[in-house]
Amino acid sequence: MITLHEVELPLLASGEPISILHLSDLHVTPKQKGKLDDLRELATYEVDFTIVTGDFLAHRDAVPHVLDALDGLLARPGAFVFGSNDYYAPKLKNPLSYLFPDRGVRKLGDELPWQELRDGLSSRGWIDLNQSKVLITLKGHLVELRGTDDAHLDCDDYSLVAGAKDARAELSIGVTHAPYIRILDAMAADGVDVIFAGHTHGGQVRLPLPSLMGGSRALTTNCDLPTWRSRGLSVEDGKSWLHVSAGIGTSPFAPFRVGTRPEASLVCLVPDNS
Repeated sequence: MITLHEVELPLLASGEPISILHLSDLHVTPKQKGKLDDLRELATYEVDFTIVTGDFLAHRDAVPHVLDALDGLLARPGAFVFGSNDYYAPKLKNPLSYLFPDRGVRKLGDELPWQELRDGLSSRGWIDLNQSKVLITLKGHLVELRGTDDAHLDCDDYSLVAGAKDARAELSIGVTHAPYIRILDAMAADGVDVIFAGHTHGGQVRLPLPSLMGGSRALTTNCDLPTWRSRGLSVEDGKSWLHVSAGIGTSPFAPFRVGTRPEASLVCLVPDNS
């Protein structure tokens, strides 16, 4: 069962609200019938746009299953970036390693058919935001979208989408898989209003009470993002809003979540009447 979280963000000057469905970290394998059925149900929500922040895959044969499960959403506008598990299959490793500092060492599995996934999503009209910047119109609002490729594998090159927010745009949205500080700070410096990210699984394990690790219930973010920002909406003074999805799946080699259920988010951008 996928929990739907709803949040409002007053970023529009006026006009109609924009509803965005934010999905992340599906980690699909072909035999996950329950998860695939839950993903199909998401198409029943009336949304204006869908953003998926990567890690669609967890198996080399998963692409057709992902495209089938997202079919209803693919009939409407959306955009995506990739995460590390779209490029490489998960591999068995000690789950406790997530609790130690990230030294940039990656244990990668076999290469996955990410080109097939990209082509399947793009052929339905979804925008590939991996190292891309575009202007679109949503509900009468001119919106700038910019995205990076996966930062966890150091595939990101923000210089390819850098630059001040387009003067014509009412709103600028950044999209990335892993919310590393270097990307968040660069987007904030360019005037991006809100950033969508995933990767963290909400900490994957959340304690019943705030831990000693930054006062957060989350044990880790698997990147350099502070644990208090491991899921949901947050902001630091003078910087962009950040919305982190705790995601839907897990690695097949660590198939558990504690205190953080599979989730999708409905982010409603509304006029700022303050």
